[in-house]
Amino acid sequence: MSELASSPSRPRGVRARVALWLAVIGPGLVVMLADTDAGSVITAAQSGAQWGYKLLLLQAILVPVLYIVQELTVRLGVATGQGHGELIRDHFGRGWAWLSVGTLALSCLGALLTELSGMAGVGLLFGVPRWITMVILVAGLITVVWTASYAGVERVALAIGAFEFAFLIVAFRTHLALGTLVTQSLQIPIHDTGYLYLAAANIGAVIMPWMVFYQQSAVIDKGLTTGHLRLARIDTAIGAVITQLVMAAVLVATAATIGQTNPHAPLNTVQQIAEALTPSLGETTGRILFALGMTGASVIATIVVSLTAARGVGEVLGFKHSLEHKPREAPWFYGIYTVLLISGGMLVASDVNLVDLGVAMEVMNALLLPIVLGFLYMLARRTLPQPYRLRGAYGAFVLAVIVLTAGFGMYAALNGIVVA
Repeated sequence: MSELASSPSRPRGVRARVALWLAVIGPGLVVMLADTDAGSVITAAQSGAQWGYKLLLLQAILVPVLYIVQELTVRLGVATGQGHGELIRDHFGRGWAWLSVGTLALSCLGALLTELSGMAGVGLLFGVPRWITMVILVAGLITVVWTASYAGVERVALAIGAFEFAFLIVAFRTHLALGTLVTQSLQIPIHDTGYLYLAAANIGAVIMPWMVFYQQSAVIDKGLTTGHLRLARIDTAIGAVITQLVMAAVLVATAATIGQTNPHAPLNTVQQIAEALTPSLGETTGRILFALGMTGASVIATIVVSLTAARGVGEVLGFKHSLEHKPREAPWFYGIYTVLLISGGMLVASDVNLVDLGVAMEVMNALLLPIVLGFLYMLARRTLPQPYRLRGAYGAFVLAVIVLTAGFGMYAALNGIVVA
């Protein structure tokens, strides 16, 4: 367990406070950078290409929704010291826990294939065969997780995830008309099934089952306690803003280029998305920036979803499932993580349609929202100690946000699937 567990929650002096802040941040930033994964980048690119800026306002609306959801996972983790699957098992029974972990497994499997496909596409941009990219990536990630502590894995994830800021550079360098951006942002064709399908995909791209499981376990692995709750909330809020800025940047870049000139052009490969995102940067610069952004998005999410799947199963079955345990102490945890990566890499070494898979998986996430958010809300109402329990006016507000988000996600997904 981290030294944070025994550190003072309100240190005196600026230097001590900065040191504590730097020690606490991490879980929120990691999970939010992973949230802007390859599937999310694909969804944002498709949104801009097909609908211009008409889905941009949704990205802003989802910032507080994302924070509200993930703040509950932080609260549950620091106040109970238990993972999400463990809490469901202990308070609702093993059957409900398996249902929850089942949704997690579906989400993680789809996400893993999407992330690995994203990296395969990046390799193809530079003429590297899929199988070589998969061997290098899978071997590297297995080595990192098997040899590093939680803190080490977190540092690697944050360093790689920082590459996503390349998408902000792409958007900044794109020539766009502010008047068109504002006008289209306020146009919401709610009755168009094609629009609804991508709206559902965007919701599913922002709120994913594996995020809930990961951050709750991460704050425990990091040793955070209720005394660190305020800083952990700030960590989560900053991450929520960053992830939606990246999503908006990708959407704006495609909306300002292919979305205005050829909105029905195909985006069936990573190469086509790269060309659509970076026409004003020059071929070499554009390709490098896109590759950096997609690498950050794909690799950090690969780490998170693989670890989350292994942890989720471990929480329900009761075997050790923490990065603070060595491989010999938690063989099932590390074994599941390794098998997932190798299996995913082998599958992606074949020909997988990245764009179709990425958008479809985000729509599936939207369909799973009632289960994921329902359990999260009930746990926050029933399992937390009184000072941290979700109640009163804020509890009612959170319930309204969850019902509206899950309800619209279901509505948009079910209606939009008609045109998929």
